[in-house]
Amino acid sequence: MRGAAQQDLDREFQAAVVLYEGGKYPEAAVALEKLLRQAPGSIEVQELLGIVYASESQFEKANAHLEAAVRLDPTSATARTNLGTNLVRLGKTELAEQQFQKAIALAPEDYEANHNLGELYARLNRLRDALAYLEHAQRIDPSSYDNGYDLALAYLLSGRLDDSRHLIQSLIARKNTAELHNLLGQLEEKGGNFVAAANEFEAAAHMDPSEGNIFDWGSELLLHRTLEPAIEVFEQGTKLYPDSPRMAIGLGMAFYSLGKYDDAVKSLLRAADLNPSDPRGYPFLSRAFDSSPGQAEEVIERFRRFAEIAPKNASAVYYYAMSLWKSKRAQDPNQDLTQVATLLKKSIALDPNLAEAHLQLANLYSDQRKYSEAVPEYLRARELNPDLADVHYRLAQAYVRLEEKDKAQSEFEVYRGLRAQHLSDLDRQRAEIRQFVYSEQQANEAKP
Repeated sequence: MRGAAQQDLDREFQAAVVLYEGGKYPEAAVALEKLLRQAPGSIEVQELLGIVYASESQFEKANAHLEAAVRLDPTSATARTNLGTNLVRLGKTELAEQQFQKAIALAPEDYEANHNLGELYARLNRLRDALAYLEHAQRIDPSSYDNGYDLALAYLLSGRLDDSRHLIQSLIARKNTAELHNLLGQLEEKGGNFVAAANEFEAAAHMDPSEGNIFDWGSELLLHRTLEPAIEVFEQGTKLYPDSPRMAIGLGMAFYSLGKYDDAVKSLLRAADLNPSDPRGYPFLSRAFDSSPGQAEEVIERFRRFAEIAPKNASAVYYYAMSLWKSKRAQDPNQDLTQVATLLKKSIALDPNLAEAHLQLANLYSDQRKYSEAVPEYLRARELNPDLADVHYRLAQAYVRLEEKDKAQSEFEVYRGLRAQHLSDLDRQRAEIRQFVYSEQQANEAKP
């Protein structure tokens, strides 16, 4: 009788396995919960039930069963690896690390344990540790695509470009995927090989026209000022992904770089509407507005909304102040600027280290011939950012008005020196674009 009962349990378990392998997770969970009541000491049932719940993203429920499986058989490397993998999903990285290490101690040649621990260390930016385990996993299973990709990425992040390139090319020979071409594009960009990088990003986008691949291709063209092709790529991207803020920002930056300021403003307004709380598009919108004041009402409304959404964000308040000031100057230079002054002071109160706000408040005072009030703000801006050439020039002008000629001459000399050695507007623009592109890449890498 006992043997027949066990056979029934085995059949029910195999039926649950079939349900799980067929993607029928709710049905598999019901069957396994029933089995668990009959055989609570079964490591197989506990483990599979944990895996099923994890497949349904019910990670807390999964953890209880995976922990039970480890308790039932502490010597099982597989059980510990499964538990560690689920702990990573729960954000419990230290506990996950412990389980992976115990699994490797039990089974040093276990591929999954080595790969998962290496992957965890890479996620934690512990690249030296990551490489050790990923390389060992690669030796255990040289045909593994997932480990090969992770190892190539770790090589890239560690600056081992030749090792990364060699591994990527060997992976492409076995499995030609868009993500490998994208990774190779990142590698070539890091190595300073712009043409090769652009070609790889283009290949990735053609193979898989995902939002990320198109954005990376357009960004590479934009970074190296291949502007008309960049506009074409971003325009294609905005058609395929009309709700993508980063695509709209990329298109706006490309238009701005080409001197198409009206188009730049339109695209950046679109980006602001798609994600009003994202601060990254507003600096470019502010700059484009300088050269295209014709859409003043729309621009001011977006900056007003941003300041309301983020009332403690000094930059948000600053951009709102500047949009109002630019609009008033275009309409009537003699209009009352009390609101502008109030907003600039609020911005400084929120962030006393915002050099641009001190500079613009000083400029406002200077325009009102309040030079004695302007000078302290210029001095504070100079202290915060001595490389701002405009600070020295406007401070020199204020000193001239106050008849402090020696101080004025000193500031003019600093200004001329900075203009001779300072980054050109083009270089500064490239740096800002690069910062946005990299911030977007880092944001995507951080996504689970």
